[in-house]
Amino acid sequence: MRVRKNSLRLVAVTAAVTLLTLAGVTQAQAAAGPYTALGDSYSSGVGTRTYYSDSGSCYRGPNAYPVKVAAQLGAPLTFAACSGAKVPDVLNQLGSLNASTAFVTVSVGGNDAGFADVITRCALPWPWTCTNEINNANNYIRTTLPGALDNLYNQIRSRAPGAKVVVVGYPRLFNGEECNALARISPAEQTSLNATADLLATTIGGRAAAHGFGFVDVRTAFTGHAVCDDVEWLNGLSNPVLESYHPNVAGQASGYTPLVASALSAALTQV
Repeated sequence: MRVRKNSLRLVAVTAAVTLLTLAGVTQAQAAAGPYTALGDSYSSGVGTRTYYSDSGSCYRGPNAYPVKVAAQLGAPLTFAACSGAKVPDVLNQLGSLNASTAFVTVSVGGNDAGFADVITRCALPWPWTCTNEINNANNYIRTTLPGALDNLYNQIRSRAPGAKVVVVGYPRLFNGEECNALARISPAEQTSLNATADLLATTIGGRAAAHGFGFVDVRTAFTGHAVCDDVEWLNGLSNPVLESYHPNVAGQASGYTPLVASALSAALTQV
């Protein structure tokens, strides 16, 4: 009988500890501070084909990773990302940042380098080529983009001094196959475009590190899920064209969301 009472006490104590632990988790989630998502179409959700009716030409959608990450964190979201944004546009997205901002994510740089226009040129049929356009983009990424990012990152830190800031990168789009007759991007051009994506990642990641920001590099996560892969997380040439060469629903949910959520939730465990 004495053993049984002790066992019952142990069960009761264990249950109480479990309830307290769960309560602590719930309180931590409820106490998560404001989250602002800045950036371009890769953050707004272009490619997922479902958008908020009031988002206009920004094409913000419920399947974009900021919405999913905010729900996981239990954080109120200011969804400022907008399709087509370049660094100067993101500077105009900073209005919600203040001393109480807890989390910031930002993706920008691809449009500044003219990446969409480069892909459009590469997709033209022979004899058109895109070597000059790729070289121009690479030159911009090496010489001009770093300074623009430095200014942006300084502004973010100045306005949100206590925030966990995570810079979010871009995937490689191609796997070397040609599977769309309407978009003739040769294997050689695909290799060059992927190299530009690598240059963009190392440049953005380097500037993020210089400012003490986290960097979410999604290139490995998207390996095996590029355009023309059996399970695509990226749209190829699409109708409407706006959806082309952007993460689809699976890309946002399985590619971006886990990595961004992990990077931001680490800040909660450090509190």
